[in-house]
Amino acid sequence: MTTATNLSELQQQIRYRYDDLSKRLQQVSRYVLDNTNSVAFDTVAIIAERAGVPPSTLIRFANAFNFSGFNEMKQLFRMNLVEETASYTDRARLFREMESEEIPETPFDILQEFARSNGLALQQLAARTKPEMLEQAVELLAQAETIYVVGLRRSFSVAAYLSYALSHLECRPVLLDGMGGMFREQVSRITERDILVSISFSPYAEETVMISEIAANAGAKQIVITDSQISPLAVLSDLCFVVKEAQVDAFRSQSATLCLVQSLMIALAYFQGNRKTD
Repeated sequence: MTTATNLSELQQQIRYRYDDLSKRLQQVSRYVLDNTNSVAFDTVAIIAERAGVPPSTLIRFANAFNFSGFNEMKQLFRMNLVEETASYTDRARLFREMESEEIPETPFDILQEFARSNGLALQQLAARTKPEMLEQAVELLAQAETIYVVGLRRSFSVAAYLSYALSHLECRPVLLDGMGGMFREQVSRITERDILVSISFSPYAEETVMISEIAANAGAKQIVITDSQISPLAVLSDLCFVVKEAQVDAFRSQSATLCLVQSLMIALAYFQGNRKTD
């Protein structure tokens, strides 16, 4: 079992393993599933008291899910709470209230930290992306009659770039933006000759999942860019790229995702050029 990287992934693991846990760990499971704000804000001692278990049981619970300690697991609850806060100002304030360690103060500090974190994320992307997956993705895109693209909320900028880049190649892209609430209408003509490229990260947009399900029912191929192998989109995909973005305080970057998309577009351009000369 891999260590969860977001709260929804952890919650899914807890539900899946619940029946196999000891009674004490089941007790902790029920508390952490039903009291996410408490786990994010309260101390280990308070959480243990409210869950009716010794603090050591919380540590055993975290260890059972591959965390080094309960405080490491708490970070998933904290980041989920921050991500659900829409206002960037409120998000920064909330993060500062929850964090006791030193965080970047000046604009230059923030730039330095983002640059460092993005560098590491890009190195990880290059090291973990399988060459055969990139080649397969390029072939699928080249064979598609129409390429549908969806990415909402913070993923929209990447989806918009992907659609823009495809429009400069020998492709027929359709950007699903849901204008006027018409997601279903925009994707209604997708067929088995088409492909859907979905970009979504936790917390996953319900509309993106809905579009992916429609595409699956139509028999269309799917390329997914997401942050977990157990993302609700991953199970519907033909190819799933898992991207771990850089994160500074409560804010995640998009550098690695954009790098992956740009790489695919340039590779597709070379593929189409080589096909012409053959």
